[in-house]
Amino acid sequence: MMGRLRAMREPLKYVQGRDALLKFHEEMGYMGHRWLFVCSGSGYRAVHDKIEQSFGGLDDYRRYEIFGGISSVGEIEKMKKIVADDNIDVVVAAGGGSAVDTAKATAHYCGKHIVVVPTVAATDAPCTGLSVIYNDDGTFNQYLFYPKNPDAVMVDTCVIANAPVKFLIAGMGDALGTYFEGLASIRTESASLEGTGITRAGMALAKLCYETLREYGVQAVEACKQHVVTPALENIVEANVYLSGVGADNVNCAAAHSFYDGVTALGGKHAQHGNCVAFGTLVQLVLEGAPNDQFKDIQNFCLEVGLPVTLEEIGITTDEQIKTIAEHACVPGETIHNLAGDVQPIELYSAIIQADAMGRAVKG
Repeated sequence: MMGRLRAMREPLKYVQGRDALLKFHEEMGYMGHRWLFVCSGSGYRAVHDKIEQSFGGLDDYRRYEIFGGISSVGEIEKMKKIVADDNIDVVVAAGGGSAVDTAKATAHYCGKHIVVVPTVAATDAPCTGLSVIYNDDGTFNQYLFYPKNPDAVMVDTCVIANAPVKFLIAGMGDALGTYFEGLASIRTESASLEGTGITRAGMALAKLCYETLREYGVQAVEACKQHVVTPALENIVEANVYLSGVGADNVNCAAAHSFYDGVTALGGKHAQHGNCVAFGTLVQLVLEGAPNDQFKDIQNFCLEVGLPVTLEEIGITTDEQIKTIAEHACVPGETIHNLAGDVQPIELYSAIIQADAMGRAVKG
């Protein structure tokens, strides 16, 4: 029997820097001449003028569409029709995670190039080869996995610096889980997120992601608060978007992301993805029996950059909510099962309670 093949997945091209969008056409023009930009409202305002300037006097066709807010089946169908009717060559995402997921799915179904222009560094979604798709009523539909990662990702760090700092902090929370979830997955010889063997290269990127967060996180938060681009901000944007995205794709998730999935089962509006993943990372450390020094070290990092260390900070206030999270985070197929041992809901419940108690102790 053939063993599991090792593989690496990443965008074909990654471009990042101050005013990068002024070189949008120079960097991406080889893909075609007819462009559909799938934008959030704020994404449109953040990128439109710079992208238009990059085209200069060229007569390439450009259409900007403000999408409906979530990456839903109906929204994707609407964008697919535009691609067909307007004979589009390249689909471009401009915005946060939902705009990115909508554009990725549209390009995939239509067989077109996809470029991702994130306007916040709140998750590692831009570089990954998957989307989260919802039904039109907002309920979960599926994780849609693609045969390849995006053709290109372009990050203008001036845009990121002018977005609210809470998004950068949430992105650090999402990125924080990458290394620890990767370690858990490689210990149990689990497949990568893409279903292949985990490479040393993938694990090295996950480790570099973590090291970058620790070395530059505090400085980057201050830079973003002042809306300035500094080397520390550049490094954290790279960690949040590229190192975390490519790292996660080529290692895997574990308890931290399952904890987030459990939170979504509560319904309604919940804390940002990255904030939940950060607390979920602390929960995973408890589940793994991490030494006190290691737990406290990661907890202190969260405190330094403004990530949550208690349940209350992510809107969880009742024992019943915790039990619901634990049940849904442990269903078959969840990545928590990449941990050693068959994690049961009662074990996760207990770990959540402990992590929260340790957080409340330091918060006073």
